[in-house]
Order: sequence, then C-alpha cells, then structure tokens
Amino acid sequence: MKRLTTLLAAATLAGATGLAFAQDIKIAHVYDKTGPLEAYAKQTQAGLMMGLEYATNGTMTVLGRKIVLIEKDAQFKPDVAKSVLASAYGDDKVDLAIGPTFSASALAMLPVAEEYKKILLVEPAVADSITGEKWNRYIFRTARNSTQDAVAGSLTLPANAQIAMLAQDYAFGRDGVKAFKEALAAVKSKAAIVHEEYVPQATTDFTAPAQRMFDALKDKPGTRIIAIIWAGANPVTKLADLKPERFNIALAPGGNILPVMKTWKDLAGVEGAIYYYYAFPKNKMNDWLVAEHRKRFAGAPPDFFTAGGMAAGVAVVEAIKKAGGTDTEKLIAAMEGMSFETPKGTMTFRKEDHQAMQSMYQFRIKKTQANEWDLLDLVREIPASEIPVPIRNKH
Repeated sequence: MKRLTTLLAAATLAGATGLAFAQDIKIAHVYDKTGPLEAYAKQTQAGLMMGLEYATNGTMTVLGRKIVLIEKDAQFKPDVAKSVLASAYGDDKVDLAIGPTFSASALAMLPVAEEYKKILLVEPAVADSITGEKWNRYIFRTARNSTQDAVAGSLTLPANAQIAMLAQDYAFGRDGVKAFKEALAAVKSKAAIVHEEYVPQATTDFTAPAQRMFDALKDKPGTRIIAIIWAGANPVTKLADLKPERFNIALAPGGNILPVMKTWKDLAGVEGAIYYYYAFPKNKMNDWLVAEHRKRFAGAPPDFFTAGGMAAGVAVVEAIKKAGGTDTEKLIAAMEGMSFETPKGTMTFRKEDHQAMQSMYQFRIKKTQANEWDLLDLVREIPASEIPVPIRNKH
C-alpha cells in the first residue's frame, strides 16, 4: 500500500510538472544513404540535424518533448522507400516523416502518407508532380520544385536563345523539361527549346546524344545553348570535352553541389540559376550554418542540400510549436500558409499545394577564385514573387 501511495504521489508530481510521461517526438528520415545520390543524402542528413539543433537552441526538445530521429535507407529504390516509410508509420509509430532524396521514391511514398494519415515533408526530391497531380493533403515540401528551377533558369537566358535540353529519362528529368517549357511561356521569353534529349540515368558516354543536340542547334540563329537537368554526377565536363564551341554552342549547367561546380573552371562567365550557394544569403541563420559547418566538416562550407535539410528541420520544429503538438490535423492547419526562416531567408508553405515558396539565385561562374570553394558570383537574388508556380494538384 505504501508503494502504491508513493507511485501515485510520483505520478501526481509528474503531472504537475508536465515533464514526465511526455512522449518522445518521433521523426523518420527516409533518404538514399546508399546509391548514386548518396552525396545528396549525406548533405540533407547533416543539414537536418543542424536545423533541429538550431531551432531547439541545442536542446533537441520541443514543448518539453525529446526529438528522436529514426533513419531509414531508401536505397535509391522506390519500392524500398515505400516499404520503409510504411514501417516507420506503422511499426515505429513516428509522428511524421522527412525525405526522400530521389523523386521516383518520393512519388512511391506519397500514397503511404495518405494511407497512414501522417505528414511527409519532402526534402530534397524535386519533381513537380510531387506537389502536383500526385499530391495529397499530407504532403508538404521545403525543397524547391522543377518549376522553381525552370523559371529561375529561364530568367537568366538571353532573349534569343535556341535551346537543346539534356535530361535523365525519369520523373525528375521529364518534369524538369516540361517545367522549363512552361517557364519560358510564363516569363514571355522569346527563347525556344528546339530539341529534347532524354538519356538513361546511368549514361556515361554522351557522344551520340551530344551529336544529336549539335545537329539540332548548329544552323539555328541566335544564342545556341545546351541546358542540362541532371541529378548525380553532372555530365557538363564530358559535354565540354566534345567541343560544342565548334558550333558556337554554350553549355548551361544550372546550379549543382560544390564538388561538381568545382570542375567548371573552364566555364568561367557562364550564368545560371541555383537553389543555394553558401556565400549568397545574408541572414543570421545562414551565418550560423556556414560557421558551424566549417567547424564541424574540416573547413568545408555547407552545400546545396545541407541548406535544404536545415530548412526541413526548422520547419518541423516551428510547425510543432505552432500546432501545440504532433496531432496531424493540427499540424496541417498550422503549416498551411506558415512562413518560417531558413538559410535562404523566409519560406512560406502555399496553402493550396503545400509547396514552399522561396527565393532562387542567379549566378555567374567566377573567373578568379580565391580558394577551392570560391566558385560563384551573385548576379541577383530572384525573389519568390518573380517565380510563378502553377497550382497543378487536382484536390
């Protein structure tokens, strides 16, 4: 009896303090730890951890509840991504999930979030259809989408550009080219896509596709450009080796991760659009990210997907605070229209499709580099207000 009284007293005290019996907040991070996008995945994971740390002032707790991150490897396989997400929701009882890296995996995961009625915050998968025709109300995305890439890219092109598109033959590549076409129309550009070349994701020999693009462009008036939409090891240097300048053709690679852009020294002066480059945003969060990342990763600055991971981490913490917990319906209500700070500045989840509206950056590849990561000059920040993104979902 004495023991029971003691237990009841302890329970009463715990209830009064509100600290004990507070369930952990379980978050699944489903990402491609193995496979060709492993570099992207590692960056996202590092950024996510730093985002959770920053948003909780280093406590890794929200509303008195400890954040527990459960990692799942999607292995660059859509069927595995679908399975491990179902396991996270069903077996691990996570409150929400973040990921994945690969757009095809994301598309496989969307119905799972709807089935379990749990939020999936997509980062960094890009295909438009994720927040377009395949979307459901449980899906939010901090990552930029193909249209945001395309509109920003189209704003950097000469008005008379004649363009051949090179893309990988899956959702990311095809959505990207489709978005680029629509973007040119949306910004009333006179630039035109005259050829589309889709190749398998694992392509390493670009001789034949390059020749087809050269043939399509070489007699065209105006500025001739090969624009590249690519995930993984970017083929720009292999295309450069095939001497497109023989036909007055320039390459427009678009932004990429730092180790890839480091190989672009011969493209000095080329302009494009990028989601993030560590030296561009001027705000407190980005200053912290750059300084802390350099401390923790042998002096290397944060990359493209590190910033995205951090944005996702901050968004989750801010949403839980605003919702007052992890109830899915309250989270959805809190997140629709929610603005939050990121290393890129303010993002806002659009109510209609939960896509994060955000700035992009026009860059110029530097001719003179002060160090190995001093790669780009900022031409201008392209604000979200200049990036029209059609609402494509059917809900």
